[in-house]
Amino acid sequence: MPSPPRVDPRPAPPPLLPFTRAELALIARLDTPSKVQRWLNRLPYNAETKGETLRSFRPVARLKTAHCLEAALFAAVVLEQHGYPPLVMSLESQDWLDHVIFVYRHDTGWGSVARSRDPGLHGRKPVFASLRALAKSYYDPYVDYTGRIRGFGVANLARALPHYDWRLTMRHAWPVEQMLIDWPHRKIASDDRRYRWLLRRYKAYRAAHNDRKPLYYRGRDRWEPVPAAFLSRT
Repeated sequence: MPSPPRVDPRPAPPPLLPFTRAELALIARLDTPSKVQRWLNRLPYNAETKGETLRSFRPVARLKTAHCLEAALFAAVVLEQHGYPPLVMSLESQDWLDHVIFVYRHDTGWGSVARSRDPGLHGRKPVFASLRALAKSYYDPYVDYTGRIRGFGVANLARALPHYDWRLTMRHAWPVEQMLIDWPHRKIASDDRRYRWLLRRYKAYRAAHNDRKPLYYRGRDRWEPVPAAFLSRT
């Protein structure tokens, strides 16, 4: 497999797009990654059961629901208008249930914006020294009954899909998903013994807490706030 291309995080002038007045007002209000994260946190998760949707910014803004890749596309469009390159990271799992997040670089380090049905897979503060370190921060909370991160890949959507309307399409944006599946991923090595311990701990917690998902992970001080629905159950 060829080496993954280097990510160029340098800002570029945002594209001129036919946003509506309401969309422009929303974009103007959500002018930082943290604000985008908080807006996404308030949305009901798009708990599709058969992988039937992949919405771009426009339908997410209108319908106000999103799953992980839809949230990443929403964040990429909004923050591109504020000077952030549209970078997304694919976290590859052993069970093929991959997770996609928006990533960005700040003076203090790399951070992310994300939405998930699991509390530990949301955004991260911009404090990570590298994209690998950011990806590894998701390793422990990714372990559930079947999940385990195997690798990560990062793509600039503007360059990876230069002729596709991933920003505003009202059709399902399946080419984005296929691009990320095909995109080169870097391996994340992990210890089998630690994985088995994390898995046992996860199963035990769910069994002892009425199937509640855990929030006991190390490094939570580096997380962005998680949706209130998870906190109300702790």
